[in-house]
Amino acid sequence: MSELTPLTQATLPDMPDGVRTPRYDRDRLTPGIVHIGLGNFHRAHQAWYLHRLMDEGLALDWAILGAGVRPADAAAREKMLAQDCLTTLIELDPSGKSAEVTGSMIGFVPVDDGNGSLIAQMADPRIRVVSLTVTEGGYYQDGTGGFDGDHPDIRHDVASPDAPGTAFGAMIAALRRRREAGAGPFTCQSCDNLQANGDVLRRTILGLARMQDPELADWIERACTFPNSMVDCIVPATGPAERALVREFGIADEVPVTHENFRQWVIEDRFCAGRPDWDRAGATFTDDVHAYEAMKIRCLNGGHQVIADPGEILGVETIAGCMEHPLIHGFFRKVELEEIVPHVDPVPGMTPQEYVDLIDRRFANREIRDTTRRVAFDGSSRHTGFVLPVIRDALKAGTPIEGLALTEALWARMCEGTREDGTTIEPNDPIWDDLQQAARAARERPRAWLDQKRIYGDLAEASRFADAFDAWLARIWSDGAEEALKIYTKA
Repeated sequence: MSELTPLTQATLPDMPDGVRTPRYDRDRLTPGIVHIGLGNFHRAHQAWYLHRLMDEGLALDWAILGAGVRPADAAAREKMLAQDCLTTLIELDPSGKSAEVTGSMIGFVPVDDGNGSLIAQMADPRIRVVSLTVTEGGYYQDGTGGFDGDHPDIRHDVASPDAPGTAFGAMIAALRRRREAGAGPFTCQSCDNLQANGDVLRRTILGLARMQDPELADWIERACTFPNSMVDCIVPATGPAERALVREFGIADEVPVTHENFRQWVIEDRFCAGRPDWDRAGATFTDDVHAYEAMKIRCLNGGHQVIADPGEILGVETIAGCMEHPLIHGFFRKVELEEIVPHVDPVPGMTPQEYVDLIDRRFANREIRDTTRRVAFDGSSRHTGFVLPVIRDALKAGTPIEGLALTEALWARMCEGTREDGTTIEPNDPIWDDLQQAARAARERPRAWLDQKRIYGDLAEASRFADAFDAWLARIWSDGAEEALKIYTKA
């Protein structure tokens, strides 16, 4: 292999042939966005849309500053700064791979206790949007979807409003400074996979602000905007295989990002301090984000949970591998078409059935090495957000729920912590210990799993669902996951 080209601003002109590089002068960029929770998805998705706008000579005053509030974010910051915040994106398509260097991110805020640097940066009047990808479970919601004001992190921020530990506390502290300085508000933009993600973010910000300073909370409610959005792109975690792949392109990049050849971003056009024209790079502005996000969250994100847990139990390492497994694939198709699609409305240009066919092809892309472990991560948030709402709708409508009940039983079996070949499933959820305890108790008494009120609420009292869950979990433990899948798919 020829010598690798380090990824830095100075070496951009020396990138290997065929690698697309920024067509804009990065020295002309000024910040307009702070993004909290900067990871692979953001770099492959929101940052790419902005990068492509900049390629057209637009939005040069909207560059991104990365930020984080966790100690691990400091390590990510050092890696990004070492390569001038440039990212190599590698598109993985069955017809061939391609590489592109993006440059819309120009800095990374220092990560410090009390988040003083982050607060100061967000208080800068040049910042007009603060966006977040902090995972579906990161918004301090209680078991009913409301704001959890009793969480220890929230209590800390109420007691220490000028040195908060959460992203939301830091945003409120910055807004307090902006109000005092007459600098005006910024838009608060969630980019997480949550239905009504803007409304969820609004509830969290206002809930915490009211506990700190009701008058400030009233100003935030009047002045700030919280647009809902739907985001979609399959972006695997970066590991040795991805770092080896970027070297095949001749680039030395320690934090490359791989992604599929599909992106979608649907956004409510509610921005109190202006916004980039993301639609000129392919995003969609609409007044009806709900229909798009319901289709994506229920069919794609819910579908991921349908296949990831049996994949883990049966030792299938990747999502593409799950789609090649006849029983898991058959399970996916039947649950989607018979139990999820009836509770999804069409969107312009796409029926729910067509969308299922689309994600079937996307999940089956062998070039995307998306692990079952990554997709199964944080099931306590993902099942709660992606699967259980469909079950509730189906119970109200009297439509089938057998496959959805089996999905929950497979999750319970996975959380017991061993595969059917006897190997260990390592902890894979922020509340893994609690899940494992419930899963082990449920081996003898299945209802013990549904007794987790913070996850299932009153669903344990819905006899049609609870009885089906009990029967499926007992079947899985007695005859194995494949036998349960076989029974369901042949019914």
